Amino acid sequence: AEDGIRDSVASRGLGDVYKRQGQAASAGIFNTLLAAAKATNLTDALYNDGPFTIFAPTDEAFSKLPDGTVESLLKNPIELAKVVKYHLIKGNIFSGDLNNGSSVLTVLGSPVSINTSNGVLVNNAKVVTADLEATNGVIHVIDKVLLPTT
Repeated sequence: AEDGIRDSVASRGLGDVYKRQGQAASAGIFNTLLAAAKATNLTDALYNDGPFTIFAPTDEAFSKLPDGTVESLLKNPIELAKVVKYHLIKGNIFSGDLNNGSSVLTVLGSPVSINTSNGVLVNNAKVVTADLEATNGVIHVIDKVLLPTT
């Protein structure tokens, strides 16, 4: 599965993944995240700006949210934009750059905590595939959606 994810996003930015939605859809990994980026008008920024590091939740991660959460967020673009920005970090950050007990400031302006004692955890989300280099940054695939507290 990890090789399939790498094949789907290697050498492309998240914006490229969005632009080639057919490939992302066939991979079945980031459709909800890409829909969220589109709904918040962040697609152009993700494609053209950067570099960014993104902690990218899979569709399965979104499906683990309580019933109605995704639908509610899609109806509230301001709150949805906060969620998307909470997954973005300015600059290229690889897993080896993350220190146990540290925090990283997100584009939203709120930090996420890092735990590297057993793999890599971002808040309570496990990095399942790390260090996917893209044209405009780095993608770390995570198993849960990060929800900001503010």
